[in-house]
Amino acid sequence: MGAENPSQGLADVQSLPDYRNIALEKVGIKNIRYPVRVFDKENRTQETVASVNMYVNVPRHFKGTHMSRFVEILNQFRRRIDVATFPKILGEMKRRLSAEEAHLEIDFPYFIEKKAPVTGTPGLMEYQCGLHGTLRKGLDMVLVACVPVTTVCPCSKEISDYGAHNQRGEVRVRVRFKEFLWLEEVISEIEKASSSEVYSVLKRPDEKYVTERAYDSPMFVEDLVRSVYERLRAMPRITWFSIEAENFESIHNHSAYAATTWGTLPAGQEE
Repeated sequence: MGAENPSQGLADVQSLPDYRNIALEKVGIKNIRYPVRVFDKENRTQETVASVNMYVNVPRHFKGTHMSRFVEILNQFRRRIDVATFPKILGEMKRRLSAEEAHLEIDFPYFIEKKAPVTGTPGLMEYQCGLHGTLRKGLDMVLVACVPVTTVCPCSKEISDYGAHNQRGEVRVRVRFKEFLWLEEVISEIEKASSSEVYSVLKRPDEKYVTERAYDSPMFVEDLVRSVYERLRAMPRITWFSIEAENFESIHNHSAYAATTWGTLPAGQEE
């Protein structure tokens, strides 16, 4: 005889009916830390640790869902969580939890080796990236990338007798795509759109280069968003994107912000 099911005979409260006639759009678990494997253009794959959110819808006649099954599904796909297995995980969530739709959000630090622009000194740059997906009748997947950049203020440069104030900024993009995209491709286009890239290691010749390059390419936060827009729009594999840019101002007690979107959302994905 097989091992006895320890849940046998115990009340399943989540499966009891609910009479308030209120459906829930998302029910699940948030911020579970889990090791994942992501595709790396240089090294094929990269191991990292993600923060994972998993949700399903709960119809109005059900009281709740079974939270432990989310973690069981993660364990089932341990270290095989990537673009290729993403639809399978969503499908398993729908099946195991008897749901009409499933949502999965995986956010993780991603590292790229960048060489300093003059000396070629290597260093690892960290980018906060993610893969978010929803499975209803069809699959909707969104690639997320947060990229640090440098900007120089055009107004400061114009009105000052010498110098101009600059600041660190961050560009956050969300991208829908029809063919595979490397994170490196998206990140590179964003960095090229800024006054200057950010590096982890700079020697004096490199520091001179990036300072002068940024000074020669001043831009407001509005310019930054439009520059990123033009570059992403030129990538034929992208079908939709949103862009947010925030400059952490160096001489103001506030941040400067701009945002925009492009493209048509899939049916049922209005945001």
